[in-house]
Amino acid sequence: MANGKFELYTDKAGEYRFRLKAGNGETIGASQGYKSKSGATNGIESVKKNAALEERFTVFEGNGGKWYFNLKAGNQEVILASQGYSSKQGAESGAKSVQNHAPDAAVEEVA
Repeated sequence: MANGKFELYTDKAGEYRFRLKAGNGETIGASQGYKSKSGATNGIESVKKNAALEERFTVFEGNGGKWYFNLKAGNQEVILASQGYSSKQGAESGAKSVQNHAPDAAVEEVA
């Protein structure tokens, strides 16, 4: 399986964001908006560091019956949020995918 990667980009509002993609190209999780590129780069480094710590992941049921996971930093700020999954098991698998892909993922800037 190909390695995952972080895609660093600028959103329509001019904020910097990143998303973690699996080797198959699927988005595993995405960040909040950052005012600076360095802020987003620091966020990526925080995801890489915290992804190894299982206790930093929270899996929960959201509105409409979808399941999600968040990865939090040591200060309890959410640094990576998932998209909706149809089952709790799907969200748990997504969190495991972050643990597997994030620590060694390359960073690529995209338009």
